Amino acid sequence: MGLQALFFYLFAFVAVASAFMVIAARNPVHSVLFLILTFFNAAGLFLLTGAEFLAMILLVVYVGAVAVLFLFVVMMLDVDFAEMKSGALEYAPVGALVGIILAAELIIVLAGNAFNPAAAGSGANPIPAPSERTNTQALGDVLYTDYIFYFQIAGMVLLVAMIGAIVLTLRHREHIKRQDITEQVARTKETAIEVVKVKPGQGI
Repeated sequence: MGLQALFFYLFAFVAVASAFMVIAARNPVHSVLFLILTFFNAAGLFLLTGAEFLAMILLVVYVGAVAVLFLFVVMMLDVDFAEMKSGALEYAPVGALVGIILAAELIIVLAGNAFNPAAAGSGANPIPAPSERTNTQALGDVLYTDYIFYFQIAGMVLLVAMIGAIVLTLRHREHIKRQDITEQVARTKETAIEVVKVKPGQGI
């Protein structure tokens, strides 16, 4: 338990410090790198709790896709971040209000857990022992049985969002040849072949 507690405090301290540097760093590229470091430490915390599947998903999805995408976008786009941050103070009261609400929710949750410690283990789907069922198998059982419809709805929402992003960013340029499947399928012999009569001594 001593070694596990040592790694917990190490991962937690680095995660909190790197999360603070995400919003404190002046260079946006450094902010994205600190964000990647935060994800790595969060994955370490998941491993300590026995949730190895969530740790791998966090690394594959967030670090391998989202954070790297942010890094490429920040490095490729010439964005004037100083101008963007100039009007940030106007939204400071709203941000402070949201922060107070989130802090109050965390205090209520922690206080409720302290007053009723047995509430954490009174769920409808208790976590099986790792020797009987691994974390990945237990998560798959719950996800594809009790929450299968929510899983399918989430997939449909992501599909619609992907199609919407493609439609919004698609720009048709002139003088560019494009493939028209409908026109190709509807072609006949009369429309596909053109007979040109050339007079003797003249070219086409």
